[in-house]
Amino acid sequence: MKVILTLATAAIAVLLSATVSSKNLVREFAGNKPTTTAEFTVDGPWLLDWRLDADYESLVALDISLIDARTGQHMGRVLHTKYRGNGLKLFDEGGTYKLRISSTLARWRVKIEQITPEEVEQYTPRRNN
Repeated sequence: MKVILTLATAAIAVLLSATVSSKNLVREFAGNKPTTTAEFTVDGPWLLDWRLDADYESLVALDISLIDARTGQHMGRVLHTKYRGNGLKLFDEGGTYKLRISSTLARWRVKIEQITPEEVEQYTPRRNN
């Protein structure tokens, strides 16, 4: 009886955690040199979750541009940083894309995550006062 109760509690915990966040990993890319990623398809809204790590405090850089995979059109630069760190970028429109990633003296990791319209509010930018 104790085993059944423990399993039931674990199953409920898993179900609750699944309903709290329905973020779904679409693709993940990582590297330490410039590249153009494989294409990926997402519906809006979606997140670009990035992380930049390096052995140096300065002289590092990460630039990420969004490319329409069907036409090759440059949709715009979505990230530019010269500092180690991480962050999120929210996109409203879906499509089939590639990322053009340029890095200097750095290790980077980028995740493409599908989110629900209800989750968008959780990812609104912070305002500096």
